[in-house]
Amino acid sequence: MKMTAPYGTWPSPITAELAASATPTIDLLMLDESRHQGHQPDHQQGHQQGHQRDRNAEANNTGNTIYWLESRPDEAGRNAIVCQTGNDSPHDVLPAPYSARSRVHEYGGACYIVVNNILYFVAQDDQRVYRLNIAHSANVQVEANAKALPEPITPDNLGYRFADFSYDRHRNRLICVCEQHFNDHQEVHREPKNFIVAIPLNAPDNVPHNAHHQMIELVTGADFYAYPRISLDGSELCWISWNHPAMPWYGTELWRANLDEHGAINTRKHIAGSDTEAIFQPQWSDTGALYFVSDRSQWWNIYRHQSDGAITPICTMTAEFATPLWTLGMSTYAFVGNDKIVSCHTQNGRWHLIIIDINNGKSTPVVNHYTQISALTGDATHAWFVGASGDTSNQLIQLDIASGDCQAMAEPANSRSPASPELDKAMFAQAQQLTYETSGDEIAHAFFYAPLNTAYHAPDRDKPPLIVVCHGGPTGATSAALNLKIQFWTSRGFAVLDINYRGSTGYGRRYRELLDDNWGISDIDDVLMGAKHLLEQGLVDPQQLAIRGGSAGGYTVLAALTFHNLFKAGASYYGIGDLETLARDTHKFESRYLERLIGPYPDGVDIYQARSPINHIDQLTCPTIFFQGLDDNVVPPNQAEAMVSALTSQGLSSSYVPFKGEGHGFRKAENIAYALTRELDFYCEVFDFKLATEII
Repeated sequence: MKMTAPYGTWPSPITAELAASATPTIDLLMLDESRHQGHQPDHQQGHQQGHQRDRNAEANNTGNTIYWLESRPDEAGRNAIVCQTGNDSPHDVLPAPYSARSRVHEYGGACYIVVNNILYFVAQDDQRVYRLNIAHSANVQVEANAKALPEPITPDNLGYRFADFSYDRHRNRLICVCEQHFNDHQEVHREPKNFIVAIPLNAPDNVPHNAHHQMIELVTGADFYAYPRISLDGSELCWISWNHPAMPWYGTELWRANLDEHGAINTRKHIAGSDTEAIFQPQWSDTGALYFVSDRSQWWNIYRHQSDGAITPICTMTAEFATPLWTLGMSTYAFVGNDKIVSCHTQNGRWHLIIIDINNGKSTPVVNHYTQISALTGDATHAWFVGASGDTSNQLIQLDIASGDCQAMAEPANSRSPASPELDKAMFAQAQQLTYETSGDEIAHAFFYAPLNTAYHAPDRDKPPLIVVCHGGPTGATSAALNLKIQFWTSRGFAVLDINYRGSTGYGRRYRELLDDNWGISDIDDVLMGAKHLLEQGLVDPQQLAIRGGSAGGYTVLAALTFHNLFKAGASYYGIGDLETLARDTHKFESRYLERLIGPYPDGVDIYQARSPINHIDQLTCPTIFFQGLDDNVVPPNQAEAMVSALTSQGLSSSYVPFKGEGHGFRKAENIAYALTRELDFYCEVFDFKLATEII
């Protein structure tokens, strides 16, 4: 029989520590590029002419090894690289304390590649590319050369950062995006330079073994680059690029270029993309055709560039086959054999998996229960992806193309899955999809989670407190997949409304563009109208409304609290209080982002000032707590510190919780757990909750 206790006071087995570190985040799946391409490079003799890849030779999949990047809060946020062969147990291939992380665009992305059992990765500490012989066979981990350590192959102390690798098997070199930051006193304010480089993998002659390899600059001139990919026969290179003030979900250009016998750019041609068309994930097929995702139809769909120059859609749907390119190397589709594509797409906030016949464009749904799908890769017979559902967090999933069966592969030994027996799935509140009317005769989208605890219920006629969650970006999206940070609240008796306000992705280009010039207006209206929608339904307590969010979502929190009186408390995680300071101080990737969201600066300084909570601090009269990483280069600590100082000077209630060694987004389990605990204590104080003491 359930015990009775007021909402917001229920004990829960979902502790802050479990929510912070239950299961490592899995991303960036890949196969060994040399095996993937049917070619074994000769590193002693240099490059040799490759031959046509035949993935059908991989019909027996038991020997395939899949690699992934695994972020571990329990290891101070270290990014490990893990592999699994067949049904064997996963094991690390990147030894601790090494951590793989790129800081290109600050957010990084694809930070490693495996070629012929050699791991090449970007080290988090110095951003150099290292190589490591990971020494394993198809099914048995080999302990030989156990003392080998990663060795750098790119120069030190020159400000280089690397990401988004591809392998040129014909010339035995890596091709990737490079970003150079200038540290010289005379150039310290110079904007970083972005370009595409080749890194030869043959050891330099007559130099020490650990000397760096000479980089070759291939493509330069644009402000940003992504997806440098070489064709199977080695004759062409493709990439996307964009320039200020665009972000990659507003407008990018797709290029393809011929390479000469030495691998230098010969001639280049603009294929697709413009200021009003965003290209995503160009990729060469086995037959040499160039595929890519474009939103030219107002929805991100897959297209093919024909040999005659024509561009044809492969599968036309009112769905999004892409996500905003916040991090490099994202993948939403993969070739499986010569005539099929396995792809994921999102509709109404939920992800779906399909297999597309390239020849006729027909798609076949893959039946599965995953509501979040990402990081697709594949070969002739199988595909792999990261999947999550309402009661399972990120898992490595293998898809059998012939049968359509999806199977979760073994989890890392050090993970504590929320789906394990220690947590009853009946404890997990499930997302209810909401669409509601908002300002401007528009609609907004959200997921609602009602309070749920298998051991407790509230007294009759009581209504729960509500926490409205604002995702970051603001060009981003929330998901219906299991998130223990949401379950942390619902299992204690809080209702949660997780909002995909206007500007979010997953609902077409028009919905994304509804936030243009209106950041700080439309998103605020959407969170207010979402909370009011629940109030009208009688689902939450009007005196116990809180709002929380991080980064851009933190700005939405502060603006909602400053310019409106609906919410009674707020939690800002590395949020923005001063839009002018952000426009002046942020990093290159986002340095012109606000021109689209708000307007040009400094020409539109009046608008920036009017929408900045810091300039209207006298209107922020409810309790607010601020969480801030002191190493944040995206939203520097001075943002939170200025807000706290202004509130304190007026005698208003606020709390400031800084974290040493954390940047934009907390990575260390102990800090994530501490922040959740402090936030819970904050709400208990504001709403006068006295936590129940019965242990469940």
